[in-house]
Amino acid sequence: MKKFCQEWLDTLVVAISVAMAFRAYFFQPFNIPTGSMQETLWGNHTVPGVEQGAWDKFPLSVLKWVWTGEKVVELKAENSGTVRAVPRADGNANIYVGTSKKPFVLPADAALTVAGKFVRKGESVWKGAVRTGDFIFVNRWRWNFFRPQVGEVAVFSTTGIPQLQQGTHYIKRIKATPGQTYVLEHPVAGRPDLPTVIETGADEYFACGDNFNNSFDSRYWGAVPGTKLRGVGSVVFWPFNGWRKIR
Repeated sequence: MKKFCQEWLDTLVVAISVAMAFRAYFFQPFNIPTGSMQETLWGNHTVPGVEQGAWDKFPLSVLKWVWTGEKVVELKAENSGTVRAVPRADGNANIYVGTSKKPFVLPADAALTVAGKFVRKGESVWKGAVRTGDFIFVNRWRWNFFRPQVGEVAVFSTTGIPQLQQGTHYIKRIKATPGQTYVLEHPVAGRPDLPTVIETGADEYFACGDNFNNSFDSRYWGAVPGTKLRGVGSVVFWPFNGWRKIR
């Protein structure tokens, strides 16, 4: 029995080591939390007003969520008060009603529609479909052999870029590579102080979200250093009904 357990433990250690090496050097999974790359990639988002159907009742609701990443919910107030929305870093927001310290969690797009609303105990705070952001595989090895190209969807580390939240990753589309001139397709409205013609330096990449109206990107804080690039978006692997190559 002891020998059998030892063999299983050895196998498990090897399997974990292989998985970690695969993740670190080949294809790494990432979740898209926000809508900055819509409609190429979808972050956590909602469709308001959707009513529950047969597939939204347990146990079919579990199968639906596994396949589509969607669940239909109705959040009701446990007490009366004004709705407060506190943004989170994962594309969601904590929703509090009145003095309650127990939050609901909603994607940021829905949170904006209910913030400031007064509800009574038992009333609906929000109702609709909540959809999980895309899960993607990021190709970590491609750029060991090929230079990043304009048009590729890049994942990069924010660590060391002062204007960004530290210790996380952003995903944007490369608009200019080192030594290029790029004229902004979508200048930031109301910000004449920001440049509209970009000259990238050595090892600099200018990157923007596809959803220009809702993307905090290089237009605001400048180019991404090449040392921060981590890989190119390859495929969406979940939700399963949204599997596709990233283009």
